[in-house]
Amino acid sequence: MTERNQQEMTSLLKKQVSRRDVLKAAGIGGVGMLLGATGVGGAIALADVFPSSQKKENTNDIVPFYGKYQAGITTEVQNHIYFAAFDVTATNRNELIQLFKDWTDAAAAMSEGKSIGDATDNKFLPPVDTGEVAGLTASNLTLTFGVGPTLFTKNGQDRFGLQKKQPAELKDLPKFPLDSLEEQWTGGDICIQACADDLQVAFHAIRNLARIGRGKAVLRWGQAGFQRTKQASPKNETPRNLFGFKDGTVNPDVKDPAEMNKYVWVQPGDGPDWLVNGSYLVVRRIQMFIEVWDRTALKDQEDTFGRYRDSGAPLGQKNEFDKPDFEKKNDNGEYYIPKTAHIRVAHGDGSQKILRRSFSYAEGMDAKTGTFDAGLLFISFQRSISKQFVPIQERLSQMDKLNEYIVHRGSAVFACLPGVKKGGYIGETLFS
Repeated sequence: MTERNQQEMTSLLKKQVSRRDVLKAAGIGGVGMLLGATGVGGAIALADVFPSSQKKENTNDIVPFYGKYQAGITTEVQNHIYFAAFDVTATNRNELIQLFKDWTDAAAAMSEGKSIGDATDNKFLPPVDTGEVAGLTASNLTLTFGVGPTLFTKNGQDRFGLQKKQPAELKDLPKFPLDSLEEQWTGGDICIQACADDLQVAFHAIRNLARIGRGKAVLRWGQAGFQRTKQASPKNETPRNLFGFKDGTVNPDVKDPAEMNKYVWVQPGDGPDWLVNGSYLVVRRIQMFIEVWDRTALKDQEDTFGRYRDSGAPLGQKNEFDKPDFEKKNDNGEYYIPKTAHIRVAHGDGSQKILRRSFSYAEGMDAKTGTFDAGLLFISFQRSISKQFVPIQERLSQMDKLNEYIVHRGSAVFACLPGVKKGGYIGETLFS
């Protein structure tokens, strides 16, 4: 074919042939014949005809790392979580500061879907990045950092000259009735919450941050979690927990700055200024006795939660987000929502709200009982632990009918640091 004929064929394809026309007229065999007949010029023309065949960089799944607040708190909840608590082994303040600086650089890179560190061709050294997310997108990865009470003081020792900066709110939770906490799921000097729409991306982030922390911090405990994926729930409905009920219906509006300032973000005057625009995180590993639950009648299940299982509506109402009517009674004079129902006890007088961001977990079999080791990785963010979470949990631990089907195995509290500007580092306000 002459160069002129080739150019004419290319022009004709661009003007007259759509992707649908080609598929209809030629089928797969016809396309192959067309490629053979037109040579390189025809192949280029078909690349124009089939734009979807050209890979485009996806920038819609990147959550900015830098900002006034840390990502992963009011961010739309992703499909997966890997939550990790660390014990600090660094012996001085400068080492600890350097750890946070190194973590900041790595977290910012991974949040953009980039590898950490500089690539090297030296095959006699370990790669800087572990590599399991090569070719994957950022998958809306967020990394949220918090510091625990023991980072400030441990065994009566002021470890890093931070004792005077410890907020009064940042202390171990009181012992609640029916708690059965296990050391392997409790405490930590630092936490990192990695959330993403791909579990491999979330785990890769924690793995590499743990690797960077070697010699300065060691993993104390970690837990992977999940919820229904966005692909499986195109309507983006409220996720369900492993008991089959919707979980997270009653949350403050993350799009309302006034509500966030009232219930989630630490404000000036609340305590040390270094935590302003941060938040307090409570994490509880709650094992569910799902085999027992599965043998419970549907009415008892609904009375336990105070909601209809299918719709998520409060008992006596029609829609999930209808306001519960705690005074409404049925024809027998009984409350639609029993006095021991989870939503009634949690609600109290309605003055305490927390931002829940929980995930389910499944860890195979509980060796002690031969049943599923599965349940809820409960995570909440609040402006004050003592004024919000503690009163709610005190009521639940004493009156909640749901206690018949669950047990709290793990617990920890952290102060989630404020956001960071480019050029700064996570924890800068704490160490300044």
